[in-house]
Amino acid sequence: MPTNDDDLNRQLHHDPHAQMPDSPGYEVTDANVNGVSVFLAGLFGSLLVFMIFCFVLGGVINKAIQTQDGPTNKWNQVSSFEGAAANHGKRKDLASSPEMEQKALQQLTSTFPAPRLDNDDGEQSTADLHSREDLLLEHYSVSPNEGGSIRIPITRAMELIAQRGLPVEAAPAATEPPMTGDAKPEILAPLTTGFARTGYEMDVIKAREEKMLYNNAVNEAHGETAPVK
Repeated sequence: MPTNDDDLNRQLHHDPHAQMPDSPGYEVTDANVNGVSVFLAGLFGSLLVFMIFCFVLGGVINKAIQTQDGPTNKWNQVSSFEGAAANHGKRKDLASSPEMEQKALQQLTSTFPAPRLDNDDGEQSTADLHSREDLLLEHYSVSPNEGGSIRIPITRAMELIAQRGLPVEAAPAATEPPMTGDAKPEILAPLTTGFARTGYEMDVIKAREEKMLYNNAVNEAHGETAPVK
């Protein structure tokens, strides 16, 4: 017959794998399929209603903006949205942010009137201006705005002036005596010629000369290797 000590030891050494009536270790009932189905149906229905609401709201907003922009005509060929002139004011789907920024930049640069801001501190514009001036100063040309006058190179003009001399005008007769404090103006030579090329322009000229020398060398090499007919 067990004693009280045996009952106490049996309770202290309880088997952890033993199943209790209240917690057998597994689901004692099946899943509620109807509840899960109702939840999923409600979730998808809510998403569908939300998408329809967003679509209708977007259409209303686009319609209001198109009404505010007005019809697409020659005064409104470019608008804040893409495809205004081609699609008669109909908007396209929203593109990515970098793509929209690039298209907006291209649209701005193609329609913004000149003169535009230089992104190189005017170095290329100055080089182009001096190149055009060099063409006029170093070559013969015709001036259509001066009755078809012919321009000559500046070196030839300096030679002619050195040969013929500058025209001398007769000194006007002094009609009135100079006032007190008046002095005869003296013409001084300028410190510079008033023209200086930029460093960028010098680099461009050097690169152009090197390219011309290379092309001439290539042409000479092809001429030497070409067979004589």
